[in-house]
Amino acid sequence: MAGKAGIRVENLYKHFGKGDTLVRVIEGASFEVNKGELVALIAPSGAGKTTLLMMIGCVEEPTSGTIWLGDEKVYEDKWLTKETRKIRREKIGFIFQAHYLIPFLNVIENVTLVPQTNGVSEAEANKIAMELLEYFDIGDKARSMPSALSGGQNQRVAIARALANKPQIILADEPTAALDSKRSVDVVKMLKKIAIEQNVAVIMVTHDEAMLPLCDRILKIEDKKVVSEPVPKEGVAIL
Repeated sequence: MAGKAGIRVENLYKHFGKGDTLVRVIEGASFEVNKGELVALIAPSGAGKTTLLMMIGCVEEPTSGTIWLGDEKVYEDKWLTKETRKIRREKIGFIFQAHYLIPFLNVIENVTLVPQTNGVSEAEANKIAMELLEYFDIGDKARSMPSALSGGQNQRVAIARALANKPQIILADEPTAALDSKRSVDVVKMLKKIAIEQNVAVIMVTHDEAMLPLCDRILKIEDKKVVSEPVPKEGVAIL
């Protein structure tokens, strides 16, 4: 059931450099993304969208502030655990513009890699992977190599891989940038379906205005803070 915060960020700052070379990227960002929501994150190029995503994903260390992932406070002016890699493996699914599938592994091997790394048996990992591939209507491609698939099919495999560790949170960085408009809509609708059916919080960085009406909410980086924008009707630009 949607409503419970999957991501909570409070008074988050990110600076690079110091003195004359200091660059302020994020200044006091505070927001929540609930489980069951697909939220678009927008901003002009260079405004810090990917940096913000990587801080939430426990990849980039903030300068200060607080980050909650589900019920766990993971950052409060410092990482509260040394096991940030474990948090990423167990709580977060990442989807990128490029699918980053391992070219010498077939589809099911790419999807089973994460759960097996987390200690899931090969048999159980294969069961999880096949359920996901069937869910995305590509079960018949399980033994195919990535090179034999279309761009849209490879992105579906990448999304299945992101879900294989049963994450609480999905962070998608321009997941439709390499796809045509029809496949882009398919992927965003898929992310929306996942948010609802898997009860996960999804943040999607996008430059594609046509995808915004498909989202539940829009967050925009403006003046180095994060503000809410209304979801536009189709065909209305807000960037």
